Amino acid sequence: MALTEHYFETEDLHPIDLVESLAEHHAWEFDRIADNQIAMQVEGQWRTYAITLSWSDRDETLRLICTFEMEPPAHRTQALYEALNTINDDSWAGTFTWWPEQKMMVYRYGLVLAGEQVASPEQIDTMIHTAVSSCERYYPALQLVTWAERTPAEAIRIAIGEAYGRA
Repeated sequence: MALTEHYFETEDLHPIDLVESLAEHHAWEFDRIADNQIAMQVEGQWRTYAITLSWSDRDETLRLICTFEMEPPAHRTQALYEALNTINDDSWAGTFTWWPEQKMMVYRYGLVLAGEQVASPEQIDTMIHTAVSSCERYYPALQLVTWAERTPAEAIRIAIGEAYGRA
């Protein structure tokens, strides 16, 4: 069953209501922080990711941030920033940034719904899936850069290398 079939009148639902329904559908742990904000935990292969979605009436944008903790050694910060630049050049659906004060790696994305547009459950589900997939894809590269002291280019090449053939 398509996610849309689960919701009858999506145009009557607030985007955060849709997110809450998706979290229930996927059995994700979540907390409705406010009418316009929800936080959840999504388990990945490498980490459990903290995801927050918030709706902004001002610019009609559904904002997503997906975070995970990182504590890179101070002497590897420049290499981390170089890796993030390379990663962001390859990422079209969102961007990564490092919040040093919070010791958090952040993936962010905004879905603009100007002109009273309505997000579909599939769009929101794709936003969340893309955030987790992007974090999962680049997590090993970030670890290689910060802890194995690999160059950003080498770490990204190792981490996102495709496997070919069959086992």
